[in-house]
Amino acid sequence: MPNTIHDLTRTTDDIVIVGGGLAGLFCALKLAPRPVTLISAAPLGQGASSAWAQGGIAAAVGEGDSPEAHAADTVAVGAGLVDEAVALGIAREAAPRIHDLLSYGVPFDRDLEGRLAVGREAAHSARRIVQVRGDMAGAAIIAALSEAVRRTPSIRLIEGLVAEALLTEDGAVTGLQLRDAGNAMARPVIIASRAVVLATGGIGHLYAVTTNPAEASGSGLAIAARAGAVIADPEFVQFHPTAIIAGRDPAPLATEALRGEGAVLINGKGERFMAARHSLAELAPRDIVARGVFAEIAAGRGAFLDAREALGPRFAKKFPTVHASCIAAGLDPARQPIPIAPAAHYHMGGIAVDTHGRTSIDGLWAGGEVSSTGAHGANRLASNSLLEAVVYAARIAEDIAGRAIPSPAHLPEALVTPRNAAIDTRTETKLRAMMSANVGVIRDSDGLAQAVQHFAALESDAGSVALRNMATTALLVAASAFTRHESRGAHFRSDHPTEAPAFAERTMTTLTAAREIAEALTEQPARRTAQAMIA
Repeated sequence: MPNTIHDLTRTTDDIVIVGGGLAGLFCALKLAPRPVTLISAAPLGQGASSAWAQGGIAAAVGEGDSPEAHAADTVAVGAGLVDEAVALGIAREAAPRIHDLLSYGVPFDRDLEGRLAVGREAAHSARRIVQVRGDMAGAAIIAALSEAVRRTPSIRLIEGLVAEALLTEDGAVTGLQLRDAGNAMARPVIIASRAVVLATGGIGHLYAVTTNPAEASGSGLAIAARAGAVIADPEFVQFHPTAIIAGRDPAPLATEALRGEGAVLINGKGERFMAARHSLAELAPRDIVARGVFAEIAAGRGAFLDAREALGPRFAKKFPTVHASCIAAGLDPARQPIPIAPAAHYHMGGIAVDTHGRTSIDGLWAGGEVSSTGAHGANRLASNSLLEAVVYAARIAEDIAGRAIPSPAHLPEALVTPRNAAIDTRTETKLRAMMSANVGVIRDSDGLAQAVQHFAALESDAGSVALRNMATTALLVAASAFTRHESRGAHFRSDHPTEAPAFAERTMTTLTAAREIAEALTEQPARRTAQAMIA
């Protein structure tokens, strides 16, 4: 049974894992029987983006496929920034991790001969997406792992706490500051530990239109950055091209697997528009499809996913999750095109980690979407995210298992005052709107500069810790996008619409560097005003 907040021991020799998604659960299970404290802001199985993943896990387990081909596809999509050794390593570890998941009870689809059934998604050269009932992979995986975690006596589960600060001393982790997820006014809880794994998910909720749950607000990235961790590639945010426009936040997702089964993209006139943009048409890389959908909407023609001919009456059985979302919105996808728009979906950037999942802070590991391994480059290949999460969760567990973790010397002190404020929803709404408008599918210098200055001011002045952490992550994304004067992968700038060889390398930055960019931008208007007065 999970512990309550009041049962939480303040000093522990346990490994502390923050995050109840795929990376956190898998890492905790892989560490067994070593004692682990697993902290989840939401009840286990809820609030994790991985639970919402519809496509599945990419793995070269089909006949005629190979890890080398999988890695080559990953590199091709990543627009010159993929670490090829990392991509190949992940692809080669895919099959063992799939078998691990099977052992934990994940009911992957099988063909008539009992072999793993594999589907195809955009930019994959082979059918290699391992699925569960078409579009239920994420939910099924999280359900199976959650049950396994609850059965494992070495895992102490704490639900209802959110990490709001990482505590360090002399460049090493000493613990975490947490707070009741349902009560911003509660006093913070301090837990001392010399080994912390962040698996807190992505940043989608920083955008006004997203497929991610509210918990994906960039908090893990923010607390690591505020503690001095190196952050990699924060400007690269992937927008899923086919979020269902149904008046819901977050927006329901129409999985890419629909297009893999033959669904097409049309505008309000019934015209297909992707064939003119890319030779792979609907199966082009996500950034290209997202910009195509965005362009149709911006031109007033609207964008729709049409599965009437490809699936028709088979839709409900083949893709029950998407079908349910459409029906709830008053749409019958077997008979009507589905209205869609691009939505913030996945962050290729994150806390920089090495091949073992270690960060630049001693005693801190990171896995899943909060991390940046170099596997995705500037644009993630479909269904590689769940694979990366389990591969690195297993590597982190192996790395920790071989270490003697020292006991905490003392209970660290809180970094912020126990008095806090509930998040200002109007300020949060403005932040999310600015991220979508200025740091979204299409960006430019003026919009990014405005966003950088706004987020820097908010990060400095925010009254709530949660809002400050949102502003911290937003600042890192906007500042890195401002300094990348090119278009590459998911990062597209209308004022620099082509790739520039000078930028063909990964971004490595810190919060200090982002703040310096904001300060320089703030000083520029003052200098221009002074020069005008002198003239």
